[in-house]
Amino acid sequence: MNIYAHRGSSGTHPENTLAAFREAARLPIYGVEFDVHLTKDGELVVIHDETIARTSDSTGFVKDMTLAELKAFDFGSWFSDEFQDETIPLLQEVLEIFSETSHHLNIELKSDIFPYEGMAEKAVAMVQKMKLDARTVISSFDHEAVQTVKKIAPNIETAALFMEVLVDPLNYLRNIPADALHISLPSAVRPSMRNVVEDGVAVRVFTVNEEKYVETLNKVGITGIFTDYPEKMMIYLNRKS
Repeated sequence: MNIYAHRGSSGTHPENTLAAFREAARLPIYGVEFDVHLTKDGELVVIHDETIARTSDSTGFVKDMTLAELKAFDFGSWFSDEFQDETIPLLQEVLEIFSETSHHLNIELKSDIFPYEGMAEKAVAMVQKMKLDARTVISSFDHEAVQTVKKIAPNIETAALFMEVLVDPLNYLRNIPADALHISLPSAVRPSMRNVVEDGVAVRVFTVNEEKYVETLNKVGITGIFTDYPEKMMIYLNRKS
């Protein structure tokens, strides 16, 4: 089962910061996941929420601020004083950390609340510019964005994100189309997943932080898990194998 560091090594470092990604990059795990929004001046930045209130020392919507304004805020102290002055990273800065590793890169487009015009195209262009096409999966709860990515870059893997229990996920994925399914932990063990797994579609599950769930997911045939504690899960799976 493949391990992805969720928002970097976010259980031990402030999520979606360069510190969290450097920690993930040093681990011999399969991949890393991170979230992308678009600034007022059209820059791709890595942050989960639409606002900066939870993970910085300020407030406001990412879409309403320029990159320079966002870079002035502290995105580390909320987690620990050790990470004071961590700033919001550009997508390019994160990709540069992994450019010399072999990690699989999951870029989640966070356009399901605000429809950031041109974000999918910008993300694809950045991946292509850095020649990371073969190591990238672009996912989103915004399935129109997933569809856009597949249209403009059919060689890049895409994934549809779901929180809900699905009745006929395989046909839905084919209709988007999307290459993989990323689904929440409770929904991943429902009977509807059997057809997806048996068809050979990659199914990755979020967010798995407790070891007790791993064996169940393994039996279902899940491809990978997203976890805030990638090192802990890596040690556990190595021990089990």
